[in-house]
Amino acid sequence: MGQCGQCRQWNTLVEEVLDRVEEKRGTPAKLRSHQVRPIAIDEIPVHEGPRIALGDVEFDRVLGGGLMPGSIVLIGGDPGIGKSTLLLQTALHGTGLRTLYVSGEESEHQIRMRAERLRGRRSGQECFVLTETNTQNLFKHIDVLKPDLVVIDSIQTLHTAVLEASPGSVGQVRECTAELLRLAKTTGIPVVLIGHITKEGYLAGPKVLEHMVDAVLQFEGDRDHAYRLLRPLKNRFGSTNELGIYEMRGDGLARIEDPSQVLLGQRGERPSGVVVAATLEGQRPLLIEVQALVSSAVYGTPQRSATGFDLRRLNMLLAVLEKRCGFRLGSKDVFLNLAGGFRVEEPAIDLAVVCAILSSDADLPVPNDTAFCGEVGLTGEIRPVARIDQRIAEAHKLGFTRMFIPRASKGPSGKSDIQVVPVGRVDEVLGELFG
Repeated sequence: MGQCGQCRQWNTLVEEVLDRVEEKRGTPAKLRSHQVRPIAIDEIPVHEGPRIALGDVEFDRVLGGGLMPGSIVLIGGDPGIGKSTLLLQTALHGTGLRTLYVSGEESEHQIRMRAERLRGRRSGQECFVLTETNTQNLFKHIDVLKPDLVVIDSIQTLHTAVLEASPGSVGQVRECTAELLRLAKTTGIPVVLIGHITKEGYLAGPKVLEHMVDAVLQFEGDRDHAYRLLRPLKNRFGSTNELGIYEMRGDGLARIEDPSQVLLGQRGERPSGVVVAATLEGQRPLLIEVQALVSSAVYGTPQRSATGFDLRRLNMLLAVLEKRCGFRLGSKDVFLNLAGGFRVEEPAIDLAVVCAILSSDADLPVPNDTAFCGEVGLTGEIRPVARIDQRIAEAHKLGFTRMFIPRASKGPSGKSDIQVVPVGRVDEVLGELFG
């Protein structure tokens, strides 16, 4: 029967085995015999074990300082974005960590060829490769090898004897994750899982998969650009406001120590329509170049295009400029681009987008020593944004001498070496910039 009798949906039934045999489970018997008892919360010792450093500054920052013993981490991302490269590189460059890299998608020779490209002169004696998809066999190898870290590539390729369903199905993904979770919590071995995603960009498998793991990381980036972002969507042992930035090169993923300097490049004379926005990616302040092009519509219906910015928010900002500021942009094409392939969701970039559009429309360049931050409201006011001090410090570090900030935001706490211009409305910014 393929249709559910309650919700009347097709292909939603999952086979569940009720009389599970304990011996069929992959967890070793000594782990199953681990007994627990209720304990008062005041009797639990307050102790946070030392974190396991992976030797990757960006990865460790996103995790909150390193891997916690016994934790289980899930990494998702588009196919070919570099998930396997990131974890194999981490396994090769780990600081003395005995790592078991379990692959169900590639052969041993394929992994060796990738390792030759990634490791450089480093030795691979502490990185062990296992091409296995059965969890029962996997746990036997873990019991013999006793690794410090286990990497699963990927969770959708594993299968357990508890269920008869095929690998990648809802039941198999849930049960295999549950077995790995029991292994991690009882042995203290951290486990890192690679997960597939759907066409919509969500992690494939049941939603309970994200609830079971301790941390969910998203590895993303534009295929046409070399930069990759590692974002935490969930982290039980750290903040979700961190961000790791990498650059994909021929010898693997390289850490970006100063992303603002890389994104801005050479700061010469800029044409009209180019401004710099001070934004935040997690806890890290970034300066990103915003490019706009406004031209007369040729085919009657004006075009609206945005790369790295929400198109609906662009339309809202254009409506604010036309209604509140009197600019006639309804008959003109507007194209917007954020340099470097980054996608910014923070509304603090609104003011820079507005200034770039008006600069291109009037064909008047904005001084290249000026940066912007501020959210634009529907009435044309500039609303306050968070952590102004960090944005100003980042702009000053890169040589900017003037910065427009919302008037309602708390300015720098002390004396600033950069000229801070507080503004309350969009027309005030235009008066300061273009007279």
